[in-house]
Amino acid sequence: MHSKEEKLAAFGKVLEVLDTLREKCPWDAKQTNESLRPNTVEEVYELVDALASDDVKDIKKELGDVLLHVAFYSKIADEKGQFDIADVCTALTDKLIFRHPHIYGNVKADSAEDVLQNWEQIKLKEKDGNKTVLSGVPSALPALIKAFRIQEKVAHVGFDWETPEQVWDKVKEETAEVEAEIKSGNSEKLEEEFGDILFAVVNAARLYGVNPENALEKTNRKFINRFNHIEKRSKEEGKNLKDMSLAEMDELWNEAKQLEK
Repeated sequence: MHSKEEKLAAFGKVLEVLDTLREKCPWDAKQTNESLRPNTVEEVYELVDALASDDVKDIKKELGDVLLHVAFYSKIADEKGQFDIADVCTALTDKLIFRHPHIYGNVKADSAEDVLQNWEQIKLKEKDGNKTVLSGVPSALPALIKAFRIQEKVAHVGFDWETPEQVWDKVKEETAEVEAEIKSGNSEKLEEEFGDILFAVVNAARLYGVNPENALEKTNRKFINRFNHIEKRSKEEGKNLKDMSLAEMDELWNEAKQLEK
């Protein structure tokens, strides 16, 4: 692997190339925070895809794309006299040191949970930090991730179940309320109750140490692979999916499950 000096030189080269492109490339020269923002979201999702696939080559590529955006926003700010990449790095290191008193101070933390507990308390005390427990949860987060982060944050200040087992009564309660609204035919209320049951299931996953976003994505990928198998096999048999019975598709579904073992 590369030495620290080589890593710093490589990062410096990124900044050097970006300076040149910003000056000489018509496309790069006209970019703004607003124009880059949609691309940034796309790049982050592409990185997440690469990480989920555990594709090392792709992870390296997508990390580079995300790094470019960090450098690009810093370059734009530098041109406006607001801050530069050095300020970004300094702010980050200062924050990391401040939020890790168990490493750089005298606070004791023997587990990852202790660290997270301290982290949330420290963030509330920071001069420029969040004013309330939940104000740090980005409003633009996808709902599933947002629910998980909300529950994490309130748990770190003591608003949580005493034992994980207690959450199942809540899941059952919300399930019963969904069933009641289905019978009542109130579609607006039904949507609310489905939201409640999803929130409760996310909470259950958290309490048992499972990240619901990762869990659901694994299930999504598993479903896609199995359904792709059904589609592939149906074509091999000269059949159209629309003309197949559910029993025929179930048979191919079970065949796909067997192939996973």
